[in-house]
Amino acid sequence: MLEFITDRRIYEKVIGDKIPTARKFLWLGTSDLKDLHVDKQNRMVPFLEILSDLVEKCVEIRLLHAKEPGPAFRRDFDKYPNLIKGMERILCPRVHFKSVVIDGEFVYTGSANLTGAGMGAKSADKRNFEAGIITDGKKIIDRVTEQFDAIWRGEHCTTCKRKQYCADYKDLLLK
Repeated sequence: MLEFITDRRIYEKVIGDKIPTARKFLWLGTSDLKDLHVDKQNRMVPFLEILSDLVEKCVEIRLLHAKEPGPAFRRDFDKYPNLIKGMERILCPRVHFKSVVIDGEFVYTGSANLTGAGMGAKSADKRNFEAGIITDGKKIIDRVTEQFDAIWRGEHCTTCKRKQYCADYKDLLLK
């Protein structure tokens, strides 16, 4: 399966259908990260609640993002204390890709950030115009996974020219 999706379909397919079904791991890559709200059983909740639910099911979560989220995100994050130990996070100012890898069996890659206007449940008149692909094709999954994992491992850190903006650089060198 390889499907090109846009706008609201990204939210429906990735956030609504796939992410809640993760069983082993969920990797999220985004340049921008905001207080995204999503539908959960007919009520709007912070996306962090969905992630918290996954942590309770022992799903390993990695979040790779380019800048610190705003105060609303941090306030919501504090409501889900299991995310502190249950979600790994690396900030890399060079990350601009947007991807979701689920259990090594599903990938979204495209333009939508983890924000309300990008991947959230905003109305058609407030959403960004986004595009991406979803697939269960092994070749694409392997490439998206490897790009994410190379950054996660710090493969680019020693030669990076943006270390001064990277809060996690020293932590990566200690690994």
